[in-house]
Amino acid sequence: MYEKSQKPRRIVITGASSGIGEALALYYAAPEVVLGLTGRNDERLGAVARACEARGAKVLAQVIEVTDREAMARWLTDFDDAHPVDLVVANAGISAGTDGVISGEDPAQVRRVFDVNLTGVLNTVEPLQARMVARGGGQIALMSSLAGFFGWPGAPAYCSSKAAVRVYGESLRGALRRAGVRVSVVCPGFVETRMTAVNDFPMPFLMPVQKAAEVIALGLARDKGRIAFPFGTFWGVRFLAMLPEGLAQIIVSKSPAKSG
Repeated sequence: MYEKSQKPRRIVITGASSGIGEALALYYAAPEVVLGLTGRNDERLGAVARACEARGAKVLAQVIEVTDREAMARWLTDFDDAHPVDLVVANAGISAGTDGVISGEDPAQVRRVFDVNLTGVLNTVEPLQARMVARGGGQIALMSSLAGFFGWPGAPAYCSSKAAVRVYGESLRGALRRAGVRVSVVCPGFVETRMTAVNDFPMPFLMPVQKAAEVIALGLARDKGRIAFPFGTFWGVRFLAMLPEGLAQIIVSKSPAKSG
């Protein structure tokens, strides 16, 4: 049985070649830790792997698309056979928006965002879920976003895909609790990453990525069902979601659009 107080030693992180995934990999990297890292960029992923190895961790890195269900299942089960996973962080995701186009978001882009942000999460969680249940322990972390609490007109696919991940994770937490498997949903606001670097609008409470990784890791250690931060942005979106729909729409209509 996996004890709550036990630190994770066998960890899988998708989207580990940059941003929050990279910061979490470096946070957990230590002697006696085995990291399974995936990403799309071979050069960046290799650099992260070497940095984690320099901290004493054993690293198995693989360039793989989270949208490839069969490839993900093969890699994850092979990793789990050799290193039964304590913690899996379904972190890989992409961001996109309308870019201010009056006709809305490109349909092909919408499909791609959902494929990565939602289907990619399922492809990461499903191969390990039954194994964790059979072992009676383990932890699953799903990367959502504070954008998943309200539909912002400048990023329809991103907001809705992250909302789906949030609700799925919150439901999964209750479903797996009796089996001893812990589930947490991570809902960051603006974090300093390559994803937010392209934004040309103000980002309130922008948080350094290393600080975000610390907040996430602490929340996971405490078995928090929802890890939402920064505090100010979280309560801002919660307040917005509680407003009358018409008033909320007036407010968000003034918000900037994300780039496509």
